[in-house]
Amino acid sequence: MELKNKKVVVVGFARTGQAVCDFLLEKGVARLTVSDKKPEKQLEKVEDYRKKGVEFDLGQHRPELFLAADLIVVSPGVPPLPEILEARNRGVKVISEIELAYDFLNCRLVGITGSNGKSTTTTLIYRILKNSGLKVHLTGNIGPPLISFVHKSRPDHIIVTEISSFQLEFTEKFRTDLAVFLNISPNHLDWHKTMENYIGAKKKLFDQQQPGDAAVLNRDDPVLWSWARQKKSELYAFSRKHTVPRGCYLKDSTLWLKLEAELPVIKTKDIKLRGVHNLENVMAAIVATRLAGAGLPAIRQTIRDFRGLEHRLEEVRTINRVLFVNDSKATTVAATVKAVQSYSRPIVLILGGRDKGGDFSPLRRALKNRVRKILLIGEAREKIKKALGGAFPLEEAASFRELVEKAYLAARPGDVVLLAPACTSWDMFRNFEERGRLFKKEVNYLARKLAARKKG
Repeated sequence: MELKNKKVVVVGFARTGQAVCDFLLEKGVARLTVSDKKPEKQLEKVEDYRKKGVEFDLGQHRPELFLAADLIVVSPGVPPLPEILEARNRGVKVISEIELAYDFLNCRLVGITGSNGKSTTTTLIYRILKNSGLKVHLTGNIGPPLISFVHKSRPDHIIVTEISSFQLEFTEKFRTDLAVFLNISPNHLDWHKTMENYIGAKKKLFDQQQPGDAAVLNRDDPVLWSWARQKKSELYAFSRKHTVPRGCYLKDSTLWLKLEAELPVIKTKDIKLRGVHNLENVMAAIVATRLAGAGLPAIRQTIRDFRGLEHRLEEVRTINRVLFVNDSKATTVAATVKAVQSYSRPIVLILGGRDKGGDFSPLRRALKNRVRKILLIGEAREKIKKALGGAFPLEEAASFRELVEKAYLAARPGDVVLLAPACTSWDMFRNFEERGRLFKKEVNYLARKLAARKKG
């Protein structure tokens, strides 16, 4: 891709937008402009980049700016704005950061996508490959932007990258040597508008694969497995319910790998990650890392040592035999259901935040006989309440301090208080991490308060 002397607009000025600006400045573009709907006071490093020659058009997205560009690079999370789509319809090239990076990378790429479990699986794959002695980098939503590694990439390097539907929406040629597809469930429908659009964005990664590439699919996901008939690349599978001709499957409480031979990899009791969905994540990682060149000893040991990521079924602490669990990353109904299914104990469940455009009604059946009470917070409270239709005792809270205290009072010894909101955090927080950390802070505050009361 020729960039010199081009007029480029970068949409969004968070971490990815800044990394794209750094790259484009090195490439000698004629004019580089950042467009962001936020005002300057809400953005960082604007003045630093002005000194480097970047122009800023903030507080709005002006159609005339996009129409005058030679290239528009869209940051993750920026939706298909009418102004951007109009520019594309008039012949302006519109791409995402990963598409820009792809033209300049010189390494093997492992891409992981899906509705849930991407960060956990991506991190596990990276750690296994690193522990196998391979030269590997972690990028994407879980690490630095892919564009940051263009100058570091070498033919003997492997880049492991988590890929979202946002990033795939604006791709044309982007492909990975090895692609892992974990699952598909309703997600980001506020962004993609329809489930068909959302699936179509994910499927781009599959459709772009070529002979000699490899795809790892969830055999138990009907949407993903329907793609198998259209394969161009080498196809591998993982499954909790079926044996597979090539890949990884669960049999007799053991994960088995079937490639050149059929070998037991690890007993499920030796996996510290909780929940059947994490068994799927582990199986996907086993297949991907073995195909990428990892040895079985490194695979086994890394899985044994891996305790998961912050905000994913993270056990915060136990207060008077009530376990508090932070699963702030559960931003979809499907993720919340999987979190609830990870525990056999009664649950006091915390739901709410900003609605993604999904349907909350499946929670009624999925939570039955598992959830003692539901606590609601955030913008989506009324929509969730309506969808549940009186199936569970409900209570609302205005703050996380009130939320944690009410959840504790509703719980009984042996119960789990689970933050698995089925919503984004953007109504009250910058991201799910900030939400999860406040939850943990308030749990610890409650523990100190109860301890002081007991002493006094």
